[in-house]
Amino acid sequence: MKPIKILAFSGSVRRASLNVKLLNLAVAATLEHGAQVTHIDLRKFPLPIYDGDLEAESGVPENAQTLRELLLTHDGLLIASPEYNGSVTALLKNTLDWCSRPANGVDGLAPFRGKAVGLMSASLSPFGGLRGIIDLRGIMAKLGAIVLSEDVALPTAQNAFDSQDAFVDVNVGRLVHQFTSNLIGLSTKLRSTVDVSGVEP
Repeated sequence: MKPIKILAFSGSVRRASLNVKLLNLAVAATLEHGAQVTHIDLRKFPLPIYDGDLEAESGVPENAQTLRELLLTHDGLLIASPEYNGSVTALLKNTLDWCSRPANGVDGLAPFRGKAVGLMSASLSPFGGLRGIIDLRGIMAKLGAIVLSEDVALPTAQNAFDSQDAFVDVNVGRLVHQFTSNLIGLSTKLRSTVDVSGVEP
């Protein structure tokens, strides 16, 4: 069986982002489980703010088309994003908006439909970015993705990493390790459904 392929990215591109640190460790755990991981930086895929007039005049931007192709060729998504005002970051929402637009004869939701998704957030607050995760869960479900029932919400994340950007608390590391294992399991199950039926679930 081919290894599960996971596409990983963060909704924050800030230098020293806590969510990037969390994602890096989750990617390492995913690799330990034997999956293939494509870890991308959304700074390398700049996009204009979504505008229907711009789309009508110029089509879907090349960077969005590239991201759509990446989404289509992976079995699951691993997303870490901070909570901004109780929701997701503008960067992440805008990326998802553009990637959900039809392009090259492929319908808009095809890159997301039936795709396993694992959601994480690191926050300075005691809630661990949970409100942002809840909002993102709804967005991904609307896009047709299958979101893993559990998530990782890391509270007071400014104290969660040591000087080497490893987890201070080994129990958090165990949680992330199990979370990524479950994401791979869901991705495998959904891919098997597609392989057997010939259609996406």
